[in-house]
Amino acid sequence: MTKAELISAIAKSTGLTKADSERALNSFLAAAKNTIKKEGKLPLAGFGTFVVVNRKARTGRNPQTGAPIQIKASKVVRFRPGKELKESL
Repeated sequence: MTKAELISAIAKSTGLTKADSERALNSFLAAAKNTIKKEGKLPLAGFGTFVVVNRKARTGRNPQTGAPIQIKASKVVRFRPGKELKESL
């Protein structure tokens, strides 16, 4: 699902215009980004939790040459699905 399709789905289910739906989605995404950045996690009851984890430095390979390269440590966001989401699948 693309962002445009999600906006259309929100508009259809709530009765909002697409412009209002887009503003609501953008507001949610900005709030989620700020919360994850500040607190390191974003729990959404009934859906799941977005968690920041540290990825260690590791050795990888250049796909063109096959030469080993060093990949730096980084922070990544992982999603852990909640019980209700798992059961709905």
